[in-house]
Amino acid sequence: MKKIILVLSVLLLSSWGKIGHRTVGEIAQRQLTFTAEQKINEILDGQSLAVASTWADEMRSNPEFDKYSTWHYVNLPLDKEYGDVEHLGPNVVKMINTAIPILKSPSADKKTKQFWLKYLVHMVGDIHQPLHTGRAEDYGGSKIKVNFKGRKGVDNQTNLHVLWDTDMIDDYKMSYTEYATKLQNQFKDTLVEQGNATKWANESHEYVSKIYETENGSYLSYDYVYENLPIVDERLYFAGIRLGNLLNEIFGE
Repeated sequence: MKKIILVLSVLLLSSWGKIGHRTVGEIAQRQLTFTAEQKINEILDGQSLAVASTWADEMRSNPEFDKYSTWHYVNLPLDKEYGDVEHLGPNVVKMINTAIPILKSPSADKKTKQFWLKYLVHMVGDIHQPLHTGRAEDYGGSKIKVNFKGRKGVDNQTNLHVLWDTDMIDDYKMSYTEYATKLQNQFKDTLVEQGNATKWANESHEYVSKIYETENGSYLSYDYVYENLPIVDERLYFAGIRLGNLLNEIFGE
């Protein structure tokens, strides 16, 4: 298939909010092997994966981290998969694949591994958010304004990207530990194929065309939540399981 070249824009996208990212980290933490958990504890100075998961977003307020802004997403045309596009510059798929051998390397020092581990935990979450594989021209849905029931501000206005990052999750009114337990119970009989970063991006992208059916200025209420929150649940659960499996593979015996 003929490839097209995609130049990444530097987009100030948000990602799964604190509850979403920490839910992914909590699910991963619960399935770590003893060996992996010990090594991760040493690298993170005892900080949990849940807490570490939001560090990459928290550091975006620091101008020194602007150079990492494209690590959180990959923009794809609606009709293209990751492999159909020639990617110029860093993106979330490339940087997940970069992080893995660094974390496996016996020569990498603790400070280096801590940086890459925190980013890896965050990026595995990000790549499972469908709009982190959205279109460049609207910043992954950030330019599509919607009115979502019960949101503060003028006319309850938010945007499509934030709706999927945080607004629907906030409807649960759960802590990340409660949400992780809910998802583990909900998907306990679901087999999650591990795959790799390319598969995860393509899988997320399968939802994007449907998400983009929402028009600018739409009013969204409970029916939208009932239809789409199960997708959010699945993406977060898959991210947590895959992250845990990946960390066991990196740090296990």
